[in-house]
Amino acid sequence: MKQLNRTQSAMMLIGACLMVVGAALYVFGEQTVAPCIFTPGTLMFAAMQYMQKYTGTDVTIRRLRRIMLTGAAFFIISALLMVENAYHVVFPLFAKTINGYTSYVKYIHNNWVVTLLVAAVLQLYSTHRISSELQKNKQREA
Repeated sequence: MKQLNRTQSAMMLIGACLMVVGAALYVFGEQTVAPCIFTPGTLMFAAMQYMQKYTGTDVTIRRLRRIMLTGAAFFIISALLMVENAYHVVFPLFAKTINGYTSYVKYIHNNWVVTLLVAAVLQLYSTHRISSELQKNKQREA
């Protein structure tokens, strides 16, 4: 895996911290401020993950990297759903009928938590497995 430089690593860490702060603020009652913190953090974190490249030929690491990038995409979807849940941008399009309102509540309202959970699980799994696979490859080379 290509290592990030100091600036990129700092941006990734700041992005991760902003994501945690934004999610915590939302849970503890600041629904209008939280997306303004969570979304930039998500974009910084995901951008740094997309900048990290793997140029090797190991199929397992390539697969795990795709899983990690899928997790980053789920983080971005979580940010979009959090913004919608806080500011109701597309809600008027759904709220014209009772079926539309039901669909909105079923598919959009508070579902940012589900996508955030999926993203976190994918990130934890892929990060742990990538590090162990890279360690195995180093041992094989030595």
